[in-house]
Amino acid sequence: MGGSCAQRQRPGRPRPQVLFALLLPLLCPALGQPVRYSIPEELDRGSVVGALAKDLGLGVLEASARKLRVSAEKLHFSVDAESGDLVVKDRIDREQICKGRRRCELQLEAVLENPLNIFHVVVEIEDVNDHAPQFPKDEINLEISESVNPGMRTILESAKDPDIGVNSLSNYQLSPNEYFSLLVKDNPDGDKYPELELQKTLDRETESTHHLVLTAADGGDPPRSGTTQLRIRVVDANDSPPVFSQDVYRVRLREDVSPGTSVLRLRATDQDEGINAEFTFSFLGVANKAQHVFSLDSITGDIVTHQPLDFEETEKYTIDVEVKDRGSLSSQCKVIIEVLDENDNRPEIIITSLSDQILEDSPSGTVVALFKVRDRDSGGNAEVTCSLSGGSPFKIHSSSSNYYYKLVTDSILDREQTPGYNVTITATDRGKPPLSSSTTITLHVADVNDNAPVFQQPAYLVNVPENNQPGTSISQVKAWDPDLGPNGLVSYSIIASDLETRALSSYVSVNQDSGVVFAQRAFDHEQLRSFQLTLQARDQGSPSLSANVSMRVLVGDRNDNAPRVLYPALEPDGSALFDMVPRAAEPGYLVTKVVAVDADSGHNAWLSYHVLQASDPGLFSLGLRTGEVRTARALGDRDAARQRLLVAVRDGGQPPLSATATLLLVFADSLQEALPDLVDHPNPSDPQSELQFYLVVALALISVLFLLAVILAVALRLRRSASPSTTGCLGSVLGSKSRPELPPNYSEGTLPYAYNLCMQGDQAKPDFNFLTSVGNYTATQDILNKDSSSALLTSILTPTVEADEKTFKQIPFSRLESRASE
Repeated sequence: MGGSCAQRQRPGRPRPQVLFALLLPLLCPALGQPVRYSIPEELDRGSVVGALAKDLGLGVLEASARKLRVSAEKLHFSVDAESGDLVVKDRIDREQICKGRRRCELQLEAVLENPLNIFHVVVEIEDVNDHAPQFPKDEINLEISESVNPGMRTILESAKDPDIGVNSLSNYQLSPNEYFSLLVKDNPDGDKYPELELQKTLDRETESTHHLVLTAADGGDPPRSGTTQLRIRVVDANDSPPVFSQDVYRVRLREDVSPGTSVLRLRATDQDEGINAEFTFSFLGVANKAQHVFSLDSITGDIVTHQPLDFEETEKYTIDVEVKDRGSLSSQCKVIIEVLDENDNRPEIIITSLSDQILEDSPSGTVVALFKVRDRDSGGNAEVTCSLSGGSPFKIHSSSSNYYYKLVTDSILDREQTPGYNVTITATDRGKPPLSSSTTITLHVADVNDNAPVFQQPAYLVNVPENNQPGTSISQVKAWDPDLGPNGLVSYSIIASDLETRALSSYVSVNQDSGVVFAQRAFDHEQLRSFQLTLQARDQGSPSLSANVSMRVLVGDRNDNAPRVLYPALEPDGSALFDMVPRAAEPGYLVTKVVAVDADSGHNAWLSYHVLQASDPGLFSLGLRTGEVRTARALGDRDAARQRLLVAVRDGGQPPLSATATLLLVFADSLQEALPDLVDHPNPSDPQSELQFYLVVALALISVLFLLAVILAVALRLRRSASPSTTGCLGSVLGSKSRPELPPNYSEGTLPYAYNLCMQGDQAKPDFNFLTSVGNYTATQDILNKDSSSALLTSILTPTVEADEKTFKQIPFSRLESRASE
């Protein structure tokens, strides 16, 4: 039925719909070609006006999803949600809606959402012949003098038909008679009015009253008509009727004139004299509205305003005025009053559609609101321009008719900077002076996930003391996301580390909600000085955004490790080494150096050396930081050749930890010279150690005596059983110059002595003969056998081999004692 360019655009999916909505104003400039429909008035409710959804290029489902609806001042139509058709919602009476306007059109706006858009819809209301012509009065009374000549004409009251076109009043008819005929004439405004013309001279004496029927008919199909009774009374002669100076009076009157303002003074003349020349003015068939707005002085013919005028309600008044003399002769004229528009109406801003929230990532040109502006004035007074309050990222797009407007975004929105706007729309007309009106709408910017979390620090440096309690927090990271709701909800995680991936969870963890970092184990500074973590803060938006930050964890040192002495070191059996000092050593001579390390670091690893015990405290000095042992003075004659120092090594921790080292020092120029001091002068031992030593020796002696007793008993038994005498050597045994304290061989840094034990006699009573040395040894002392006749025993031997002093610089003292026990 109607169509527009909207019929040629068929949007598809939602995104193409957006493109369609944006391009539609370009394809149909400023929506200048509305969708048009034409329907007759008085259609039943629910009657289909047109397929609106189809004409807009939308499917039924799409029209329903986008909430297709129509908007108007008075809603006579609605959209069927199932079919998308425009249907009649309320009674449509053309005469009531459009009054006397020949063209009756209803302006509608078809509104679509998602995205928001609007289309002009014009429904033209066609007139139907639903009204019959109707006279203001059921009876018209006329008085005509019998002396009036044929051809005299009198204007009769016109009938009114609110229909237009062919359905409007088209003809008048007068019931057949021999005295009168009817003429139908046209008003300047196009309406028809009847004139009664006298065809034959009247005779009051013959017939004093004439009863006729005046019929008004329209041109409808079928035609409708209305009648009124025309009663004509014949009076005595009055030769001349009063005559107006003009047949039609035209007056222009501003609508802002106050009540009581003079509009026009009618002038009429009567050629009669006396009483027949006196006449009065009256409205003839004036509509009720005009009778309330204007008043007529019957004597002077002055027309004045009785009520305020309103151009927007009535633009023009057409009034029939009759002047009648005392002899009932009359004439008529028309008064046409045009009301001039004044700028007395402020523009009205009507919001037809408003988006509750705008996504902050909406592109420029996104429709935010639809509104229309109406000014009831006309001409330049009705021309309106719209503007926005400054500083808002919005602008207004208008249609070509300046009737409908879109509020669209003009720049990128940022909810984090401005979460909402109060936009003031001002409409100003072009009247003089101009009038304006304003309305303020509140627009809320909806959040989108356009901000990644931001950590409070660019990097974190955390110091954790070692030996910390597992499960305690060591730090907390905090990230801020300015978005709202899930878009601003941040969770934390560890995504990378320089630790092994498998071992990471056993070292640290992070609470995903609070960002607190926990130590899962006790750290050891000596094993792990520091490690690097990469933490991530991720929001809950879709898609989610994240940010990373590095955290370096430094494991602080605690004084949990005592110094460890590297030199002098103890032998596996626990014995200490000895150092040999030349007897001629000068003061400051470097004897040895105590070497110690501490696994701690920093101040906890600063070592100091102190002498706890010394055989001769003034003989040696100890470097506090170096651990160097030097002679403090030259060796005196009374000084012992064998010295013992007990050195304590302390660290700088609080409280400090320490370790001790025992130094055995022997003054000698050669190893041979030092051996006697080592043998004859054993190191003083701790009383507790000596007691333990004596107990061990006693236990060993008891065991040896028991073993010897067993051996002796066995030997005696064997001697009794065998009488032959035998002589043999038991083999070589080791001996020593004094106590058996030297190592078993030369390669171990000792001097070996080997002997052969020879016995002779019978088995029952063996005799000890002699000891012979084995190897290149020279006997220095003879030891006699217990048999006084011939036994000679060499008890002490002096070795002839020479050894380098450096080879025998350090000899385990405990090893010498073990050889002696053998």
